[in-house]
Amino acid sequence: MAGDRGRNEFNGRPVAGIVVVLALVSAGVLDGCATFSRDGGFGAVEQVARERLNKDAKRQRDDGERESVRSAVKKILASPLAADNAVQVALLNNPGLQATYAELGIAEADLVQAGRMTNPHFAYLRTSAGGERKLEWALTFPIIDLLTMPLRTRIEGRRFEQVKLAVAGQVLSVATETRKAWIDAVAAEERVRYLGQVKAAAEASAELASRMEGAGNFSRLNRMREEVFYAETVARLARTRQGAVAARERLARLMGLSGDDVAFHLPERLPDLPADKPEFRDIEARAMTERLDVRAAALETEGLAGSLGLTRATRFINVLELGPAATKEDPEPWKRGFEVSLQLPIFDWGGARVARAEAIYLQALHRVAETAVNARSEVREAYSAYHTAYDAAKRYRDEIVPLRKKIAEENMLRYNGMLISVFELLADAREQVATVSAYIDALRGFWISESELQTAFNGPFVGRRGSAPMVSGGVAPNPALAGH
Repeated sequence: MAGDRGRNEFNGRPVAGIVVVLALVSAGVLDGCATFSRDGGFGAVEQVARERLNKDAKRQRDDGERESVRSAVKKILASPLAADNAVQVALLNNPGLQATYAELGIAEADLVQAGRMTNPHFAYLRTSAGGERKLEWALTFPIIDLLTMPLRTRIEGRRFEQVKLAVAGQVLSVATETRKAWIDAVAAEERVRYLGQVKAAAEASAELASRMEGAGNFSRLNRMREEVFYAETVARLARTRQGAVAARERLARLMGLSGDDVAFHLPERLPDLPADKPEFRDIEARAMTERLDVRAAALETEGLAGSLGLTRATRFINVLELGPAATKEDPEPWKRGFEVSLQLPIFDWGGARVARAEAIYLQALHRVAETAVNARSEVREAYSAYHTAYDAAKRYRDEIVPLRKKIAEENMLRYNGMLISVFELLADAREQVATVSAYIDALRGFWISESELQTAFNGPFVGRRGSAPMVSGGVAPNPALAGH
């Protein structure tokens, strides 16, 4: 019976007071609570993909979305894979990128959590001795949490924006790396095809040299030269084939392909060099406005400034709880009041915490300056490499390769006129091999430098909470890479 009476007393007027306090506090707190957004922050990432890459970024959250992506990828892979299409497949299907999208959910959950008050503490005490009973209860609310909630929410809001930039940067990074992998794969397969032709010609030359030596029209030394050229070509072709396999597999990994999908087809050769050298104006100013790592560093500094304010605000008291309380001793009625709980700053006055926060903020300011200096330097370096690569490829296209072709034609005429021997003709053919291979490398170097310039305009990737630089390719892709 005594236990029943205790429960009845506990469920009487004191509980009504608890309900009233809970209703009032909840009404005040819930009005300012942060809620989950409809797109979970992914809309900002989609916008970056559309504006800077002219591509779609999609999340795979259920079987329906995965099947939709699977169908889109199959459709793209049905035709020879252009660079832009390879990038689109990677943005839809790269598993690492899909994992990165989860960072948005983590950051938004932190933001929503910052806008919610810590649960109240409830304490209930019941003692009895010699037939006498004593009851106590207290319900306390973390007042400090309520007072600092707006500042905490602003801090996590800035962090959420940082994560959006980081995830968008990773999208651009995957796009740039996929484009570079496509360039490498196409160039490698082009080298394989060309060296296959060289191998066939070298084999025929070695056979001819052997027969001519047998007929006494060719020296043993010259025959060995043709044989060693053939053997070296075979070895070089084997290495080039393996390089083509590695380049193709890297492209497949970036596109998230497996199974039958890895049998995709690539164009036979790289896009031609642009007729005129593309120019970009105000490259440093563009880097300052477009680079995601610069924007992320500025947001991080703002967030640290907010954290510094929060540390100062709670320097002396960071635990303060207040709420209603009541006690009862039989046969006396309930005595109601309130309870206050706070942490006394006797041993720790918060000076060390404030000093630490100030040092971190000062460090962030210098990081922002470092990021700006690096951004300007990196874009200048990438632009210089871009111009150099274009000039080198243009010289091969307009001067070296045409001259080699004319030399070959002239030597053929001289050979037909019996003005030069077959030895000189074969030596000239070997020099042509080196020239064509160098031109393929120069053309690849130009397209790679263009991708590196895109990266310089956007900045390298930064992690979710990191202060390191952030990724990647942000100049609009060159239309010449869309198909060839």
